[in-house]
Amino acid sequence: MNILQTVQLQHLGLQPYKQVWDYQEQLLQEALAVKKELATNPAANISTNHHLLLVQHPHVYTLGKTGHEEYVLINEAQRASMGVEYYHINRGGDITYHGPGQLVGYPILDLEKFSTDIGKYLRNLEEVIIKTIGEYGIIGDRSKGETGVWIEPDVKGRERKICAMGVRCSRWVTMHGFALNVNTDLDYFTHIVPCGIPDKQVTSMAKELGESLDFEHVQQTLIRKFEEVFDVAILS
Repeated sequence: MNILQTVQLQHLGLQPYKQVWDYQEQLLQEALAVKKELATNPAANISTNHHLLLVQHPHVYTLGKTGHEEYVLINEAQRASMGVEYYHINRGGDITYHGPGQLVGYPILDLEKFSTDIGKYLRNLEEVIIKTIGEYGIIGDRSKGETGVWIEPDVKGRERKICAMGVRCSRWVTMHGFALNVNTDLDYFTHIVPCGIPDKQVTSMAKELGESLDFEHVQQTLIRKFEEVFDVAILS
């Protein structure tokens, strides 16, 4: 019989990217310290904890560890004039944008308590998003060979990405995660080649539906779908 895992939820509001990145690293290191102790003392009465951080960021571009600098189409001075920060970070994936109106989620999970399969983990994250936007009548899908959630991925010229994903995993503990465009200002994506894919569009829930959404309602929907897909109890 599987033990139901619990995930501690934290609503971080609008927080600078670097501050939340550092916090993720802190939680990751805490989990790794527990794993190290258990490796030498299996009887120790300690356990890793799961976390889900939900946040919005001020305008920022982030480039994955194997990303391409040339996909950032504006220079440092131009970014500064627009009030956009820029970080080269340690997740997978290429360049993306985070900003107000975008629901960013960082699951810090010990996959040894779920499944030690990164591909399955990413498919589960995608399923959370597909189910979330499905509640609003938006049909999300996967694009072969490309991580994230798309709309009409198989219709040439109509492919558009609504949620980007990029993760890091250390000793089966995850960090980084997903960025769902809810009421996002999509103009900021015009200054990069989003996710390193030059010939496809980016969209948002607001653009698809023709109106802004209640951000808190979307957030609560996503929490329920996360519980459902990962078979966990989320505690706040």
